[in-house]
Amino acid sequence: MDETGGAGRLAGKSVLVTGGTTGIGFAIADRFLREGAMVVVTGRNQDLGRQAEDALGASGRSWFLAADAADPAAVATSVEVAVERLGALDVLVNNAGVGVEASLLETPVADYDRVMNVNVRGYFLYAQAAYPHLARRRGAMIHIASDAGIWGEESIGLYSVSKAAVVMLGKMLALEGGRDGVRSNVLCPGDTWPGMRHMAPPGEDDRPESGEWPMPPIGRLGEARDVAAAAVFYASDETDFITGTTLLVDGGMTAGYHQRER
Repeated sequence: MDETGGAGRLAGKSVLVTGGTTGIGFAIADRFLREGAMVVVTGRNQDLGRQAEDALGASGRSWFLAADAADPAAVATSVEVAVERLGALDVLVNNAGVGVEASLLETPVADYDRVMNVNVRGYFLYAQAAYPHLARRRGAMIHIASDAGIWGEESIGLYSVSKAAVVMLGKMLALEGGRDGVRSNVLCPGDTWPGMRHMAPPGEDDRPESGEWPMPPIGRLGEARDVAAAAVFYASDETDFITGTTLLVDGGMTAGYHQRER
């Protein structure tokens, strides 16, 4: 059932959400379930996965699969098992991501490999593995990038680079997917609460973002539900002629320089 009590805009759709145990990924999975979809979420942390599976169970039919987006074997297996659980695959949401709090020139090579393997190669691997299943259903890919991929942020330079690559990845997949009716679009959230779990300076343990961000022109910080609402739009049949696009969900932060009156 959708939020208005109807059948739901995604009724009958089968969805895989990577990195779906917390934050934006969890919010997308929960909203998709409430719109009538069946959902498999992936993540690396088994405890968080079990918690997410329990919480999502209240909204609809869902499952958790442990998978590291940087591991090609894990990606292939998770897609195969997800299709077995769901019976088909209509929508892939590429969401799993990590970052490092450092300028680009101060980023260690090990962090470069970690970020690019998850944020770019992981999306590429999931797209390749999921594509044959999506092609059978004229399905859709939704890639979660960031406003940092549109206007770079010096303090998270490599993360910005990785998300800019995701924007182009989404476009190239749209070009190739068109012949099979597979759509590929990109969502670019701005500062969104709850923030990423995997963002810390080099050599330090990952920790959730603090949420101490500048206020967008719209007058409030973004929430995960805002991104989830946009993802529903891209996943729905209403967008069967929309592919290769990039949608900012940032409250107007990238519209230009903005100075509020004091």
